[in-house]
Amino acid sequence: MGRGELAAYLDAHSNLPGPRGNLELADAFAVAAPRETILAFADDEDEYLRFCGTQGLGRLLVEARGGPGATEATGDAGATGAALLATLVERAADPLWRVREASARALQIVGDRDPDLLYPIVAEWVAHPDAYVRRAAVAAICEPRLLKTPLGFRAGLHACDAGTASLVALSPAERAQPGPRNLRQGLGYGWSVVVAANPADGMPAFERLRASDDPDVAWIVASNLSKNRLKRLVS
Repeated sequence: MGRGELAAYLDAHSNLPGPRGNLELADAFAVAAPRETILAFADDEDEYLRFCGTQGLGRLLVEARGGPGATEATGDAGATGAALLATLVERAADPLWRVREASARALQIVGDRDPDLLYPIVAEWVAHPDAYVRRAAVAAICEPRLLKTPLGFRAGLHACDAGTASLVALSPAERAQPGPRNLRQGLGYGWSVVVAANPADGMPAFERLRASDDPDVAWIVASNLSKNRLKRLVS
């Protein structure tokens, strides 16, 4: 199937416009698509193609760094990790929310294939000046399957802790902007995922949040306490 035919197929089966894009199809694309097609679609103006291409960058990042699944052809300087990571940072702050989500899903592909590559990326992103990028870091690591190891859990806890601290450091006017609001939304469920992964070590950090009188921290706490995975631990 040529690139044009593939683009037409993806758009025809994207489920857009609609509330939920075809994530399963995007997953399959990220696994099997040729490198050049992924790079081309990541720059496409079409929303779903851009979503698919951005997600596929996660696989290319692993391959470019010589991680699991890399080959002699892909693990070279032709698609440098630095360039791919720079593109992913841009997509994490893309005007399209689905593309921003795809950047987090790309990092989850990295975590599935090469977790040691993921952790420093998450730490770097959660310190980024753009709140959308910080939100992508939280969304990427706050996935149960990525928190099963001690290193994964610590990366998730640090992301939530640092992301929350970065929000508290903003002025009320700054917090009202779309990026910080999006970060707050991510933290509104991310903490519960991390705490549920390791209650013994996660709950003390969450309890410190509960003692805060900051209004956005209070919202984050209330939002996480509404999640069943955390309700079971505090009841």
